[in-house]
Amino acid sequence: MRNTYVEIYLNNIKENVETIIKKFPNYRYYFGVVKADCYGHYSNKVVKAIIAGGCNYLAVSSLEEALEIRKDIKDIPILCLGIIDINYLHDCEENNITVTVPNYDYLKSLEGINLKYLKVHIKLDTGMKRLGIDNQKEFEKTYNKIKKSNLILEGIYTHIYKADDQETTYKQFEIFKKITKNINLKEIPIIHITASRSTILYPKLDFVNGCRLGIIMYGFDKDLITLKSTFKLISKVIAIKHLKKGETLGYEGSYKASKNEFIAIVPIGYGDGIIRANKGRYVYINNKEYEIVGNICMDMLFVKIDKDVKINDQVEVIKDINHIKKIAEHLNTIEYEVLCNVGKRVPRIYKEYI
Repeated sequence: MRNTYVEIYLNNIKENVETIIKKFPNYRYYFGVVKADCYGHYSNKVVKAIIAGGCNYLAVSSLEEALEIRKDIKDIPILCLGIIDINYLHDCEENNITVTVPNYDYLKSLEGINLKYLKVHIKLDTGMKRLGIDNQKEFEKTYNKIKKSNLILEGIYTHIYKADDQETTYKQFEIFKKITKNINLKEIPIIHITASRSTILYPKLDFVNGCRLGIIMYGFDKDLITLKSTFKLISKVIAIKHLKKGETLGYEGSYKASKNEFIAIVPIGYGDGIIRANKGRYVYINNKEYEIVGNICMDMLFVKIDKDVKINDQVEVIKDINHIKKIAEHLNTIEYEVLCNVGKRVPRIYKEYI
């Protein structure tokens, strides 16, 4: 109602997935990583667009995320990349949610739980030092215990943590091979190693049949493949102030006019995820750049404008992929954070429904 919202372009998401799969057709399993509310895009409509584009498996961070998807998307398998508390494993069985086994101790903790058809993927740590088994002995102990249990060993995977560094990435590939060298990987239904950027940068390994698609589905890494923008954050000019030379603006009076200036008031702020560090970067009004000035408020921000801007003019707070990259550079962060920071208070409007 304050005319501040995100436009999500569902057809662009679908077409991006189609483009990626067409470019890299040699995988059998394409995991659509839809954690963190589809990287800030929200809604099972986005998940459905990803499936329509060709993803045949989903990946999430938590059981809560998986169950939210299951409310109206029943059939596609979902892998939880995080650790699920053992008290909720029956929920995973009932809802076709695949569980990550991150170490032998986790597997051992399942003893005594009556699990009949729970699918699991073993996570290997090949260098990121976050989750996963990092040595051959523990892996083989875990692998053999699963094979003797009622659990269904469906997959093995790892995570590439520095895709732009070839030496580091190829070392991870070799560590994966070393840890698994005493088993026949062809007997494992799904092996997945690469995510968005590493899928683009490296040839498919002969023993791998799956890849994970994350932020690439939303148009990023378009320097390597032609993709479309999927996310635009829009607001409007609700008031215009005339600031005289020497007058200050906003909390702490942090901005001082060097001459007579016009200031647009825009109804979005750090309560919506546009954190105060955005001060000094640009928004777009009528396809022209204008600077955010002064301390950003919880619900409003200030933009230095000229006489061309009028009340009710649309403000593109986040315009497209290229703008998101510039914002990330300004904030000294990554594009993921720019997208995920835009909070739930900002409605998502879904264009081009699937």
